[in-house]
Amino acid sequence: MPEFEIGFSPCPNDTFIFDALINHKIDTKGYTFKVHLEDVQTLNEWAIAGKLPFSKISYGVWPLVKNKYSLLNSGGALGKGVGPLLIYKEDKNKAGGKPNTEAMRVAIPGINTTAHLLFSLAFPKVTNKEFLVFNEIEQAVLSGTVDAGVIIHENRFTYASKGLSKWIDLGTYFEETYNAPIALGGIIARNDIDPNDIANIDALIKQSVQYAFKNSYEILPDYIKMHSQEMSEDVMRQHINLYVNDFTIDMGDTGRKAIEKLVEVYSH
Repeated sequence: MPEFEIGFSPCPNDTFIFDALINHKIDTKGYTFKVHLEDVQTLNEWAIAGKLPFSKISYGVWPLVKNKYSLLNSGGALGKGVGPLLIYKEDKNKAGGKPNTEAMRVAIPGINTTAHLLFSLAFPKVTNKEFLVFNEIEQAVLSGTVDAGVIIHENRFTYASKGLSKWIDLGTYFEETYNAPIALGGIIARNDIDPNDIANIDALIKQSVQYAFKNSYEILPDYIKMHSQEMSEDVMRQHINLYVNDFTIDMGDTGRKAIEKLVEVYSH
């Protein structure tokens, strides 16, 4: 069996999903993997370039790569209440404590991310954007480098303790506006890969997620802890519980319709 390159983020939800596969806790049917752990915007850019045969991406970039990649059924992040948050540092000298909306400078975790797409839907007139790696955004808001920031991943669970406030849940905005769950990110396979290999690896990712759920991990594996940006195990567990669900095992028709809705909104 061949070795395949695969890319996903170092965040606890992805390492939870892939731990059993990458570390051969399940029978991988002879497949081995060379892993690239990168932030999702880097993975999005690599997908546009067609760099990796298998990769995690934001669904925000899916319309740009769907002609050269196929979506896998397993390993993705979809659901309700899982969307990015817009946060800010309250200014007691301003009405409502919030910055002027149209003039504000906002930090976004990557131009091709679903977070950027959702922010643009909710705030179409805001054009002053700074694209940063997701784990730099809290500090940019705290330091005043930007007026507000769109946060994803672990930062959802840490911003309040640092004195920052939630402006809007961009996921809730999408869900209520378009009556669909949020499609955040998924796993793709390049179309030049043998369809049998794609099907086999999709099935293995499903088994990897099921293994993780079944074993529930009273103590999180070192593979998850060593790559986490936020070393609190409580935060890691919150992160996993939020982003890994039944849709991760198999997106199903509901998941596919959510992705179609996101692509439809993107196209308009």
